[in-house]
Amino acid sequence: MTSVEETTQDPTGPGPGGYAEARLRLLAEEARSGPSRRSGLSALTDRWLDELFATAAQETGVRGAALVAVGGYGRGELSPRSDLDLLLLHDGKARPQALGALADRLWYPVWDTGVALDHSVRTPGEARKVAAEDLKAHLGLLDARLVAGDAGLLAGLRTSVLADWRNQAPRRLPQLHALCRERAERAGELRFLLEPDLKEARGGIRDATALRAVAASWLADAPREGLDGARRRLLDARDALHLVTGRATDRLSLQEQPQVAARLGLLDADALLREVYEAARVVAYAGDVTWREVGRVLRARSARPRLRGLLGTRGAAAAAERAPLAEGVVEAEGEAVLALAARPERDPVLPLRLGAAAAQAGLPVSLHAVRRLAAQARPLPVPWPAEAREQLLTLLGAGEPMVAVWEALEAEGLISRLLPDWERVRCRPQHNPVHTWTVDRHLIETAVRASALTRRVGRPDLLLMAALLHDIGKGWPGDHSVVGETIARDMAARVGFDAEDTAVLGTLVRHHLLLVDTATRRDLDDPATVTAVARAVGSTGTLEILHALTEADALATGPAAWSTWRGSLVADLVRRVAAVLSGAPPADPEPDLPTAEQERLALEALRTGEPVLTLHARQEEDDAVGVELVVAVPDQPGVLPAVSGVLALHRLTVRAADLRFLELPDHLGEVLVLRWRVAAEYGALPQAARLRTDLVRALDGSLDVPAKLAAREAAYPRRRGVVPPPPRVTVVPDVSPLATVLEVRAPDAVGLLHRIGRALESAGVRVRSAHVSTLGANAVDTVYVVDPDGKPLPPATAAAVASQIQSALT
Repeated sequence: MTSVEETTQDPTGPGPGGYAEARLRLLAEEARSGPSRRSGLSALTDRWLDELFATAAQETGVRGAALVAVGGYGRGELSPRSDLDLLLLHDGKARPQALGALADRLWYPVWDTGVALDHSVRTPGEARKVAAEDLKAHLGLLDARLVAGDAGLLAGLRTSVLADWRNQAPRRLPQLHALCRERAERAGELRFLLEPDLKEARGGIRDATALRAVAASWLADAPREGLDGARRRLLDARDALHLVTGRATDRLSLQEQPQVAARLGLLDADALLREVYEAARVVAYAGDVTWREVGRVLRARSARPRLRGLLGTRGAAAAAERAPLAEGVVEAEGEAVLALAARPERDPVLPLRLGAAAAQAGLPVSLHAVRRLAAQARPLPVPWPAEAREQLLTLLGAGEPMVAVWEALEAEGLISRLLPDWERVRCRPQHNPVHTWTVDRHLIETAVRASALTRRVGRPDLLLMAALLHDIGKGWPGDHSVVGETIARDMAARVGFDAEDTAVLGTLVRHHLLLVDTATRRDLDDPATVTAVARAVGSTGTLEILHALTEADALATGPAAWSTWRGSLVADLVRRVAAVLSGAPPADPEPDLPTAEQERLALEALRTGEPVLTLHARQEEDDAVGVELVVAVPDQPGVLPAVSGVLALHRLTVRAADLRFLELPDHLGEVLVLRWRVAAEYGALPQAARLRTDLVRALDGSLDVPAKLAAREAAYPRRRGVVPPPPRVTVVPDVSPLATVLEVRAPDAVGLLHRIGRALESAGVRVRSAHVSTLGANAVDTVYVVDPDGKPLPPATAAAVASQIQSALT
């Protein structure tokens, strides 16, 4: 096989076939790392284009021209599927026909190779004029590099373009900053996306390139530490993505992540994402610091003449005055900085005091201050002194301004130094579409949400600390709640909480999912449910904090994790548990007395022998169209699959369902009442009369619901994507003495509850109640079932029913 050195030295002639073969050989070289491959591919392309240009210029007789690489090719950073950005620069003296012939002899061979081409033909004056009108063109010319032809022609253009860039920096840099912000809003934050765009997202390749342009303006410069390495890692990831997909794509999709990780020699997709997130964090932080410095310099430039004219020297001195914020911390030029008398080597609490003061004042922290602290600050003693703990809690309680301050401290390693276990969750991805953030950022967002709830609890310090630590176990194998309890106890003791508070924090972390899981998946009217929660929580004070933590955690997870409905269920559970913890015995289950509307529906259902229903639309702050459906049906087989199937046929998504048997007064009879919370997938809500008609047909067998659902699923197959894990059905032990509890975890799909209901009907068991919980793309449906005599199922029967449901869903 021909070596890379041979291919780069001799691309086997100027023809497209020779270049294409040499290019493929180079890309197949396993020994080539990312930077080496990019520079080798650029050099190979340079030599091929140089030969093309020399031949074409001789054939057309054009003199005074140069072939110039701009953009990524100009920087010598060709990825395997990058397009070629080329500028044919000429002095304007050649005849148009000859110039057109030269361009054709250059562009057509490139197109013949299949490589994408972005090309233009201009004089230096035209190129400079376009750059003055088009920011992106100006940015591309900043990286212009000679490939072939008249070097002097390009040298003059580069000098002019760079001079224009520096002279126009006060106007151009704000435009560039606006462009970066618009792109970030469109593409999102790279370090928090499960399928990030490596180029366009905030913290990606384009942002790193923008920082080079800022440096070229001589107005400000980005923090250099780690920036080049971060940029290289992002480019390496994009190279591997191009090689895996064979396409010019920048989106790191889930199905390609394992192969990209393998190409980069990484353990798995998680390791890949964490490396990409780390790189994006460095780039994003460097951007924050740089753009803040650009703003400061531009403000100073515009204010200096005005201050000098109005106030003289004394006014300029006043502008530079420092305002005290805390001991050793002052405000200067819109940043929190260290006071002149600050001594980090003698004051181990200073990093936390700086962060707390900055966050409380809503100020960014100075890069110089943070770096000085990272280099000079003494480590805190263990356990921490009271002031250090108080400053940490002050920082956590500052709300939204805390996020930027925390990231600045984290960027220089101060957070991991203060809390070593933080390193395990830093930039750790979460492969759950419900989660918006990485683990570390989710913990910070939870603290932000918790800061708004501190007035609701008697111990806001424990709430804030629990918010910071509740998912700390996700950095370790095993159940993160169980593992996290041990880590949280260790960290709480390190921070200086006493033994009693440390125990409470351990309980909060261990049970941070208890309230929402129980409220949405268990029967709250079952005394065993409330007793179990009360036993786990232990005290009303802990329950109060856990309630606030549950809400903060859900709000910080994403829009699918919290709603008015979930909040009302959790609040109901908390009220019942609080009563038990206050000494009241758990209430015995009472017959479900119908409301006036339910009684009317039940009586009508008994009179007609057919289902009767009502449909009420209601507006909620988190649901544009929340719909409450109540169905009353005389007790008969097949009700649950029939109702859920009809709802699926009418494209109604079930968000919650509750199924109860109601005994009407005066021994009139037993009626099955189903209360549903549904939403239309799209379009208007169906009419109640149509729903009732189809439900009657489904119950009498004239409407074949399974066939209709199967036909619809066949007509609209699922899009290609990551294959979800298979459904899992388990028997949940020791939950209720009154019924057997089955929990179904499965991808949320059309007709899921219908298939569960059919499986239960075929198993010959009776559904006592059902609780539906949908979280993103996943559903957790819990059903309380009994045998025909109304008793819990024997263990063997329960296991067989669970297996039957699982088979029906697979």
